[in-house]
Amino acid sequence: MKAIELAKAYDPKTFEERIYGLWKEQGAFKPESAQGGGKPFVVVIPPPNVTGVLHLGHGLNNSLQDIIVRFHRMRGVPVLWVPGTDHAGIATQNVVERKLKDRGTSRRELGREKFLEETWKVKHEHHAIISEQLARIGASVDWDRERFTLDDGLARAVREVFVSLYERDLLYKGNYLVNWCTSCGTALADDEVDHEDTPGKMYHLRYYFADAQGDAARNAIMNGEAAAAPNAAYVELATTRPETLLGDTAVVVHPEDERYADLKGKGGSAATVHLPLTGRDIPIVFDSYVDRAFGTGVVKITPAHDPNDWDLAKRHDLPVINILNPDGTLNGEVPEKYRGMTVKQARAAVLEDLKAGGWYIKEDNINHAVGHCYRCHTVIEPFLSEQWFVRMKPLAEKALACWRRGEIVFYPPKWQHTYQHWMENIRDWCISRQLWWGHRIPAWDCADCGKTSVSRNDLSACPHCGSAHIEQDPDVLDTWFSSWLWPFSTLGWEGIGKVGGKSPPSLQPLSGKPDGGLPLPPSAGDTPATPPPLSDFERFYPTTALVTAYDIIFFWVSRMIMAGLEFTGKAPFRDIYIHGLVRDKQGRKMSKSLGNGLDPLELVDEFGADSLKFTLAFMCAQGQDVLVDKESFKMGSKFANKIWNASRYILMNLEGRNLVQNPDLLPVDKWIYSRLNSAAQAMEDAFLSYRYNDAAQTAYEYFWNDFCDWYIEAAKLSLKTGEEITHNASEKDRAATVLLDVLAESLRLLHPLLPFVTEEIYGKLPNTTGLLITAPYPLFNERRCNPQEERHFAFLQELVRMIRTLRSECTISPEKKLRVNVRLIAEQEQVLRHNEQLVKLLAGIGEMEIETALAAAGNRPAGSIGMAGSGFEVFVFIAEAVDITALKQKFNKDLERDRAFIRGLQTKLANEQFVKNAPPELVAAEKVKLEDGLARTNKIETWLRDL
Repeated sequence: MKAIELAKAYDPKTFEERIYGLWKEQGAFKPESAQGGGKPFVVVIPPPNVTGVLHLGHGLNNSLQDIIVRFHRMRGVPVLWVPGTDHAGIATQNVVERKLKDRGTSRRELGREKFLEETWKVKHEHHAIISEQLARIGASVDWDRERFTLDDGLARAVREVFVSLYERDLLYKGNYLVNWCTSCGTALADDEVDHEDTPGKMYHLRYYFADAQGDAARNAIMNGEAAAAPNAAYVELATTRPETLLGDTAVVVHPEDERYADLKGKGGSAATVHLPLTGRDIPIVFDSYVDRAFGTGVVKITPAHDPNDWDLAKRHDLPVINILNPDGTLNGEVPEKYRGMTVKQARAAVLEDLKAGGWYIKEDNINHAVGHCYRCHTVIEPFLSEQWFVRMKPLAEKALACWRRGEIVFYPPKWQHTYQHWMENIRDWCISRQLWWGHRIPAWDCADCGKTSVSRNDLSACPHCGSAHIEQDPDVLDTWFSSWLWPFSTLGWEGIGKVGGKSPPSLQPLSGKPDGGLPLPPSAGDTPATPPPLSDFERFYPTTALVTAYDIIFFWVSRMIMAGLEFTGKAPFRDIYIHGLVRDKQGRKMSKSLGNGLDPLELVDEFGADSLKFTLAFMCAQGQDVLVDKESFKMGSKFANKIWNASRYILMNLEGRNLVQNPDLLPVDKWIYSRLNSAAQAMEDAFLSYRYNDAAQTAYEYFWNDFCDWYIEAAKLSLKTGEEITHNASEKDRAATVLLDVLAESLRLLHPLLPFVTEEIYGKLPNTTGLLITAPYPLFNERRCNPQEERHFAFLQELVRMIRTLRSECTISPEKKLRVNVRLIAEQEQVLRHNEQLVKLLAGIGEMEIETALAAAGNRPAGSIGMAGSGFEVFVFIAEAVDITALKQKFNKDLERDRAFIRGLQTKLANEQFVKNAPPELVAAEKVKLEDGLARTNKIETWLRDL
């Protein structure tokens, strides 16, 4: 056999694109490529917005999906990972409108049809970028099953669900208070509003009673005679939005607030107050909603611009006055002076007039939560508008019951409490959006009879009166309305009993009777009909797992569960793995404004796709955010480089070797197979419970430490030739055969985490065939467990490490052969004698004396330093290897440095303020440093005594 040449330097650019093309070309990403049968493993990708490009958060999410998908594919079951993108209504429309603005036009000037043409162009441009990015990071998705939320099939599913909800009385339209983005010009659902703590002011105002005493008090204050204005002539209240008083329709106090008890008994105008600046009087009402302990206990009620006020107004049958236009300016319901002003302009004008009119008392600086649009960050205005809503409580009850039955499982479990809380406190979902890009609402209003018709098919005439004067609702559905159907609409579901436009086989008329009755008995010679192939929906739904970030549990995860149960009768997936967000090393979210963002494609260019995937997995602990910077990815790159170099060493030493059938195993071979077996079990357990970091750390420890640092080094004993080490060809063939077998299986073990480098190397091995991506994953095998060999080799490792450590501390050259004396218990003597040559090779020993009894006190060989291990002592004749005087000086200098370091740690840990206020993990780390420092000084002190 010839030696196999791998490039000297690991360079992923030379093979990643080629390998990905090979996988696609051979259909490796398709479920049909499965080597076995069994229940499919199915994942649908959280569809990225089609207007964006993938950021590092997408890099994490898709890396984790790819890892788990590759693991299950190698287990031999059919695996389907469905790719796709989301039309992202608001976000996409914003992008296009900005482009039009730069061109000096607008969507209104363009018209709906032309605007949608422009939007589709943007979609196609960005879709190509996203597809390329997914390929570059190695996403093993089935590209032939790619979906887009505005595809025809998904559009039919969306319309079916809308109409079905309407028919089930789970959908309604009405005038309600909604979250309104004046910039996007549309309503938003509650969970599309980001609440941020914002500096603001609390304005304290007087509302004078509508009686003579109130009028007199106001006149006195305007004339600068505040002392003449009794407190009983007005109520004091406070607001953060003084401009909204123009829409007030009442003032409310608690019915049991003794401060205002006398207002209950007053009749006529005494029960009302003047509303500032409007010329209107409004009533005082009583409601237990008011918190008596907060401020004066008096609250202004603006039903059209506050959700709590809206609810209170319905209880007291108060009028509702909307003071805003859709663009955020004040409308005709306010005094003429303020009409057309923005909210900000109106606030300044109203405050000025309140001060001039004697209504204003004072203002306080505060911090309060202010809602912002999750897309454009404009301040949200509560706004009275006619919208479509889904009744969520009946859907949520089913989803909660499903969770309680154990049909869905959260990883980590803590997220189930978030899910439960949200479901138990759910509100109706506003699903209409005042946009043009999206699924248009399938409802038509009749100009003649005034009725609204909802239909699965486009209407040309009113079903109620036959009039042709009908117009489709101009609004579109919330983006999430198509996304909540994603797990089943992507698989071809288009309606109840409809898959891909056809009835599934179970709903077809039975054979022999076109009306669907019982089938006729077959005639003699009849050939049984071949059942039609299963559709994707029948074969792959419900899916298996959802991998997503915690920031869309409300937006998406919960709604998908509700939709799946309502329209398919099944939860759309069982496993829900919720990962953290990617943040910088300081724990901050990555953003353009902070300049701390990392482009996953730039990381792939610099370090390779395997480095990206492995590093993110290694750092992705359940329940924690992932804190990284650019330097972090060097770790993954170094590991990929280690795999490359180790494989290169093995392959370049195959010259003249022949593979052996059923080779005999040395103890060290049995040890590495046992370690590989343990790693396979640990990694399988980790993957099945979505503990990515545990799987990555196990892979790292096994390959770098067990395989490279120990086994490959040990194998040199059989492969090397030289003055001291000579072996016949048969032993070299045996050793090379075992080494190649362990390497091939190790590459299969690592493949889900580092797919490109492992596939490239695997394809060059002389003992493998086919693609690694579909090769079987290593399985735990009880017969491979060898605790005895693991125990024996652990003893040898401890002995070698101790000698290596001393060599390093004494700065002895690796080329210098040492003389050592080992004294050990009888049980270990045979192990050491059997592996004497191996220990000499690994520890750089020239001469080794082995004694079966532990040294008695004071019986230390002269000129040596002694070290004690588990059941043995080893003495290194250090005087033969170094200048003892110089070594003593070095040790004393090390001690001086280490003692100073220990004193600093002891002072820090004795500081109660540090221990109390520092993060617990920092305190624990400092304690570990102290323990290590004390152990090191004790060791050096012992060595000095020996010298």
